[in-house]
Amino acid sequence: MRFASLPLVPTERTAWLAAGLAPLALLVAATAPDAWLIALVAALGLLGAMVVDGLLAGRIDQWSFAAPADAEVGEPTELVLRCSFAQRPPASVEAALQFDPRLGDGGRATLRLTPSEQAGGFRGTCQTIPHRRGTAAVFRGWLRWTGPLGLGARQVERELDREVRIWPDLAPVRSSELQTYLRDAQLGLINRRIRGEGTQFEALSEYEPGMDRRRIDWKASARHTKLYARENESERNNQIVFAFDCGQSMCEPVDGLPRIDRAVSAALTCAYVALKGGDRVSLFGFAQRPEVMTPFVTEARGFHRLQSAAAGLDYHSVESNFTLALATLSTRLKRRSLIVLFSDFTDPTAAQLMVESIGRLAERHLILFVTIADSELEEFIEAEPSDLAVMARTVTADTLMRQRALVLQQLRQLGVDVVEAPWQDVGFKLIDRYFAIKRSGAIG
Repeated sequence: MRFASLPLVPTERTAWLAAGLAPLALLVAATAPDAWLIALVAALGLLGAMVVDGLLAGRIDQWSFAAPADAEVGEPTELVLRCSFAQRPPASVEAALQFDPRLGDGGRATLRLTPSEQAGGFRGTCQTIPHRRGTAAVFRGWLRWTGPLGLGARQVERELDREVRIWPDLAPVRSSELQTYLRDAQLGLINRRIRGEGTQFEALSEYEPGMDRRRIDWKASARHTKLYARENESERNNQIVFAFDCGQSMCEPVDGLPRIDRAVSAALTCAYVALKGGDRVSLFGFAQRPEVMTPFVTEARGFHRLQSAAAGLDYHSVESNFTLALATLSTRLKRRSLIVLFSDFTDPTAAQLMVESIGRLAERHLILFVTIADSELEEFIEAEPSDLAVMARTVTADTLMRQRALVLQQLRQLGVDVVEAPWQDVGFKLIDRYFAIKRSGAIG
């Protein structure tokens, strides 16, 4: 894109020179009023120098902006700006970008361009860290370059009209730790039958000392006059629903990102493992009302459907309606399923409604409640009581932690399995608990 005419603007150096000459002008006016023309000539001279320097800055020839079409929340995203000049290149080139705050804090970024390999070309990059999912637009860009004296500059503005889709963070799915985890003897590169666990009958084998006596098949042993034990196979094709509370409590940040985004990353990691294990996976999101309910995905190659659905989970600054959401989920499930519910709470009174709704759902389904440990409360509790304000904060944090533990204990008494861990560990702890549930045959 070419630019015919560009406005001239003063630089910071010009502003400092004008500020420095102002006291001299006042001194001349006070001591020699008849010499006021000297101040006027100096001001006009500075203005003329600024204009001439701006004209010598040269004319921009082309300007291009590049941004990735897709990014992941919490992962650095690189924005690139390139430009070239038809005449002598300027001494320095600066740029500014305005974009959706989802793409980075403040929605603004500045960058300094450096000469590139192309003659008369400049290139500059900046990294932003998206902190919310969704589609972020890059609205506008400014480019400014100075003349050889640094007094005058030219500036151009341009509508960029570029969009970046911000997806959930899939770094745990791509991690070498998870790929090694998937190559163990339980899953392998190809799903293998796992004998000795689960409840689905696989074969009979002669009983040997050391085997669990509960596995002895007494009818078969009576027919063959030998002790035979049942070998079972872990069930596949189980239904697993990852349910997300998208309400106010899950929008609170933890180490820079909302809890819902930490939960989505952990859920997608476990969902990938579950698909590799032959189970069926669905996503369910709700706030005041149910919002997202995907069909069950049956193969790992359909994982992108779950990723797209998770990217559409919105942020809500209202309390979630657990009664409506979990009742709706229960009516849509036609068979016993494992429901992994990601949520959080701060108000014990509102948490009681959540406990009651989960209790009704647990009568038909297996519930795994996942919550991210509140590291901020732990820091408040561990702080030294240096003054009354710190002591009051510590007591309040300790009360909240006790109330939190009480609610989790109520869930356990209802038969709900609970996972509470820091956000860095919640994904792999969830996978471990999933395997333990799968081995026990408790889903089917």
